[in-house]
Amino acid sequence: MQKLQVATFQRKPLYDDVDGILERLKFDLAWCESRNVDLAIFPECYLQGYASDYATVARRAVTLDSVVMHALLATTADFDMDVVLGFAEQRVPDFYNSAAVIRGKRILGTYSKTHPNEAAFKAGQASPVFELSSWRYGINICNDANFPETALAIARNGANLLCYPLNNMLLPDVAEKWRSTSIENLQARAIDTGCWVASSDVVGSQERKVCHGCTCIVRPDGVIVAQVPEGVEGVALYDIGE
Repeated sequence: MQKLQVATFQRKPLYDDVDGILERLKFDLAWCESRNVDLAIFPECYLQGYASDYATVARRAVTLDSVVMHALLATTADFDMDVVLGFAEQRVPDFYNSAAVIRGKRILGTYSKTHPNEAAFKAGQASPVFELSSWRYGINICNDANFPETALAIARNGANLLCYPLNNMLLPDVAEKWRSTSIENLQARAIDTGCWVASSDVVGSQERKVCHGCTCIVRPDGVIVAQVPEGVEGVALYDIGE
């Protein structure tokens, strides 16, 4: 199988600053292009900033044909790689915690969180798989990692790589509880499915919450082959298939 160069980003979140995210995204994708990256992965709800309450989600959520998504595609248009990026999606009358799969100036499809732990979001139902070179990849989002069957559904659809946009921004005592459990969950999902796993998390603090960062790439046997250190921004970069 042909190797696939994967870059997965650990980034401080921005809230209600799509222009700021797009500026940073352009910089990160240029970095990827200089290193021949095939697939770049960014955190959960990265585009508008994560929220769980209905009023904030309703204000931030966008449709796939919105001005915001057109601006996103204008940013990705010049780069020759697949991009997985989390955003709050509106499909009238509901809202979804989704990740877009973008190739150049096209949205190939979306995945919506199957097990949302946010009251504002409706549960997604589909387990799409996307082809890239000789690889097939799918997406689970954050809390989905607690449910083995959600990863297995992607694997049964032919995936050999699972992408996990995360947002572990939590109250300090809860963040400490999940500090190692999040990594262990990703390793378990790799072993369960026989797939490679790549996660992208936020890092830093926001109001009273903190995220240590859980950004890594895991082999199908559960061994971590690349990881961003806790507490800092960075990129895990790896040729999967080695």
